[in-house]
Amino acid sequence: MPDKFKYILLLLICITAQLAVAQQYNPNNPNQRYNPNNPNQRGYGRNDTLTTPKELSGDAQIDSLRKREERARDSVIFNSKFIRVTNESLLRDSTQLFPIDTTLTNFENYSPLFQPRSPQISLGGSEGLASRSLLFNPAKTIGFDVGLHALDLWMLTPQDIHYYKARVPFSVLNLYTGGAAEQVFKIMHTQNVNPNLNIGFNLNFIGSRNYYSSNRVLGQNVSDLNAAAFTWYESKSKRYNLLANLIYNNLKSPETGSILNDSVFTVGSFDKKTETVRLPNNYENWKSTGLYLKQFYYIGHIDTTNLKGGAPKVLPTQRVSYTFNYNVSKYEFFQNDIDRYNVFPDYYFSSNRSRDSLTVTHIQNDFGYSFYLRSKAKKLAKNELKLDLGLTHDFYTYTQFVSDTTVDQYGQKLRKPDKKQDASFQNITIRGKLSYRFSDRVDLEGTVNQIAVGRNFGDFLYDAKLLLAGGNKAGKIILEGYLQSSSPPLQATSWITNHYIFHNSFSNQKTTSLSFNYINDPLQLDLKAEYFLIADYLYYVSQPGGADAHPVQLGNDINLLKVSLGKNLSWRKLHFDNYIVYEKTDYQSTLRVPEVYTYSSLYYNAFVFNTLHMSAGLNVRYNTTYTAPSYAVGLGQFYNGQNVIYTSYPVGTVFLKGTIKNTNLFVQYDYANQGLFSQGYYTVNRYPQQDHALKFGVSWMFFQ
Repeated sequence: MPDKFKYILLLLICITAQLAVAQQYNPNNPNQRYNPNNPNQRGYGRNDTLTTPKELSGDAQIDSLRKREERARDSVIFNSKFIRVTNESLLRDSTQLFPIDTTLTNFENYSPLFQPRSPQISLGGSEGLASRSLLFNPAKTIGFDVGLHALDLWMLTPQDIHYYKARVPFSVLNLYTGGAAEQVFKIMHTQNVNPNLNIGFNLNFIGSRNYYSSNRVLGQNVSDLNAAAFTWYESKSKRYNLLANLIYNNLKSPETGSILNDSVFTVGSFDKKTETVRLPNNYENWKSTGLYLKQFYYIGHIDTTNLKGGAPKVLPTQRVSYTFNYNVSKYEFFQNDIDRYNVFPDYYFSSNRSRDSLTVTHIQNDFGYSFYLRSKAKKLAKNELKLDLGLTHDFYTYTQFVSDTTVDQYGQKLRKPDKKQDASFQNITIRGKLSYRFSDRVDLEGTVNQIAVGRNFGDFLYDAKLLLAGGNKAGKIILEGYLQSSSPPLQATSWITNHYIFHNSFSNQKTTSLSFNYINDPLQLDLKAEYFLIADYLYYVSQPGGADAHPVQLGNDINLLKVSLGKNLSWRKLHFDNYIVYEKTDYQSTLRVPEVYTYSSLYYNAFVFNTLHMSAGLNVRYNTTYTAPSYAVGLGQFYNGQNVIYTSYPVGTVFLKGTIKNTNLFVQYDYANQGLFSQGYYTVNRYPQQDHALKFGVSWMFFQ
C-alpha cells in the first residue's frame, strides 16, 4: 500500500509541473504580446516576479527618453561635418552653405603681410604696422573716402564676418607667435540656439614689440583688438533671413620714424633691442564701433538645388532686402617726443606735442529688389535671368581737432583740443545689375553704380563680366572690364593737422580696366592678364630729399600691364606650387612697384600611422628691385620720396606643419636664409624688415 501512495504522489507532481510550465510567458509566440497590465506577465525578466513596476508619469517618461537620447549621443563623435559656414557675399543671390576649411593649405602663411598672392610692404614686417600692397591693386570703390588706409589690413569689417549653421557648439582658438616680436591670438565661438538662430563672437589680439625697437618703450609696441558679436536667423520657411553684427576695433600702431642707423645690414654690429629710433613715443590709434543689420525676404516660388559638399542651395524668384549700417570711426595721432631729427616738415600749432584727431560718423540705409526668371528644367543653372535694383543713402558727419595752446581769461596758457573743421553731407547711389545665365557654361552680367545726389555726385563704377566654361578638363575663361570715376579723398583736399595742412581741388581719378582670366582646376593652372588706363592719378610726393609729403595729380595718362600665372605641380607626395606676377608701366617712377614678383612652395605630404597628416617644405618669395616708397609719419601715407633702390634677394622659410584630429600645428624658421645673400632687406625707405625668427602656430577646433 505504501508503494501505491508513492506512485500516486509522483503522478501528481508531474501534472503540477506541466501546468506551471503552461503558464510561463513565451516571447516567441506572436499571439502573446507583452502587456504590463497583465498580472501573469508582470515582472518578466526580473528576479523578483512578485514586484510590480511603478507606472511613470508623463514628465518622468520624458526624462527617461531624454536620458536615453543623451546616452546615445555620447557615442557620436562630433567633427567638422556638423558645421556649415557662409558669409554675406555668398548670401546676396541665394542661400548657400559650405563645409568649414580644416586643411593645412597656406596654414603657415598666417600673416596678411605675406599672403602668396597679395604681398604687402610695411614699416617692419611684423603684425599691426602700417602697410600697403606691394603689387598694383586699385580699389574699386566710389563715394566719400577719408584717405587713411595704412591700417586697413588689421581692421575687422562686416564683410569679414562668417555666419554658421552649427548642429553642435563650435569653437576655434588660434595662436601664432614669434616671441616678443610678434604675437597673435584669435578666438571664435558659435552655436545654434535653435535650428533657425545662430549666435557667435570673434576676439582677435595682436601684440608686437617689433624687431628693431626698445622693449622698454611702450610707445613702440603694437596693441590691436578686434571684437565682434554676430547672429544669423533663418525662418523655418527659408524665406526670411537676418544677418547682424556688432564690431569694435582698437588699433595702436607705433610710428617711430625708423631707426637712426641706416646701415644696419652693411656696417658694424648692433643690438636690435636697444637700437635708437627717431621718435620713441609716437603712434597712431584708430578706433571704430559699428552696428550692421541686413534683412532679406524671398517672395513667390522658391527653388532648391544641391551643392557639391554643401547644404542645399535655396534659390528665390523674388527678393527684397534692407541694410542698415551705423559706424563711428576715430583716427588719432599722438606725438609725445621733441622732433630732434626733422622727421616732420612743418609745425603749425605745437613744436613738441601733437594730438591730431578726426571723428567720422557714417549712417547707411540700403534698399534692394531682385527678380529671377529661370526655366523649369531640372538643372536650375540653365536659362536664368536676374535683375537687381537698389538705392543706397549714405549720411556722413566728420569733425577734425588739433591740440593748440590758448590763453584763458586769467592770462594762463592752456593746451586743449581745438576744432578746425566739421561738416555733414549725404550721398544717394543708384545700383543696378542685369545678369543672364544661358547655361551652366555661359554667364553674362553687367553692373551699374552711380552717385546721383550728394557731395560725391558724378562718381560711378560700371562693370561687365562674361564667363565661358567648357568641360571639366577644358577649364573656364572670365572676361571682365570696368570704368570707374572716384572723388579725391578728404585728406588730399581738406586736411588740418599739426604737421600737414592741405586745401586742394583735384579732379576725379578715372580708371579703365580690361582683364582676361583662364582657370583650369584639373591642371591647377590660373592665368590672368590685366590692363589699366589711369587718368588724373592722385598720389603723394615730396620735394627732392625732403619730408614734406603732399598730394599731387598727374596730368598724363598711365598705362599698366599686369600678367599673373599660378601653376601647381605634383608627383606622388611631392608638391611644387608657383605664382608669378609681371607688371610693366610707362610711369615706373610714379607707380613704385616691382616689375616681377614670384612665390614658390616646395613641400612633401605624408600620413603617419594613418592619423597624422604632415607636410614639410620650403617657401620662397622674391621681387625685383624697385624704387622704394617712403612713409610720412603723422600723415599715414606712403609717398614718393628719395629715389632709393635697395638690392633684392629671395626670402626663404622652412616649415613643418601637421594635423592631429582637430588640431593644426606648424613650426617654421622665417627668413632662414638671412646672412646667405645679405644681412637683411627693405621694402620701405629706411624701415628694415624682420630678421630670421622661429615661429610657432596652432589652431584648435572644439566640437562640443
